[in-house]
Amino acid sequence: MIGILDGKRILITGVLMESSIAFHTAKVAQEQGAEVILTAFPRPTLTERIAKKLPKPAKVIELDVTNTEHLDRLEGLVREELGSLDGVVHSIGFAPQDALGGNFLNTPFESVATAMHVSAFSLKSLAMACKPLMSEGGSIVGLTFDAQFAWPQYDWMGPAKAALEATSRYLARDLGKEDIRCNLISAGPIGSMAAKSIPGFSELADVWNTRSPLAWNMADPEPAGRGVVALLSDFFPKTTGEIIHVDGGVHMMGA
Repeated sequence: MIGILDGKRILITGVLMESSIAFHTAKVAQEQGAEVILTAFPRPTLTERIAKKLPKPAKVIELDVTNTEHLDRLEGLVREELGSLDGVVHSIGFAPQDALGGNFLNTPFESVATAMHVSAFSLKSLAMACKPLMSEGGSIVGLTFDAQFAWPQYDWMGPAKAALEATSRYLARDLGKEDIRCNLISAGPIGSMAAKSIPGFSELADVWNTRSPLAWNMADPEPAGRGVVALLSDFFPKTTGEIIHVDGGVHMMGA
């Protein structure tokens, strides 16, 4: 059976753990026929170990999205491996500890700047680094955590995700003429490495135990991964600047 990504070449960032959305995106993408290349930072060897659990081998490239040299060399490394790209997955987010866990009012600008650079501006950086590889068009998909609301303990990652969502819309506007789409999946909480770095994460995640119309399993990243793969496919050829919620329905609940 031909998969929905048959013959497509996809670059995926953020595969750090088998429990991550990025890992399950890579897994489903391969199962759906894609050739996948991974990027990793700061420990490519960790990603190489995790990549062995994928259905097929996947090359791992070191990429710090805040490092201009890494971004400049990305095109050549990917072209050598795959020739070109049809899709890019941005699964990157980071905030220093003093920007999380209830410290919103006391966080210094330096920590806020780091969160914004890594979590939001990097979407533009990654898109521009990969743009020459998508001369025939393509799909960029990022991951957000609904920035319409102020979440417990999430603090400056909230404004960073709001910036990511706005960045995606502006990329959709400016890359549309190149037939490159840019969309986001807004996923519910997953017990990933990023989540474990948030002090008091269980308080945030508990919202889903009481408000999710569909039963939400924090240990199952595959629904979000499937959402990413759907947006990478040709089944959304005229959808761009959109945020698709894969959160069990919490986003539409009033109380």
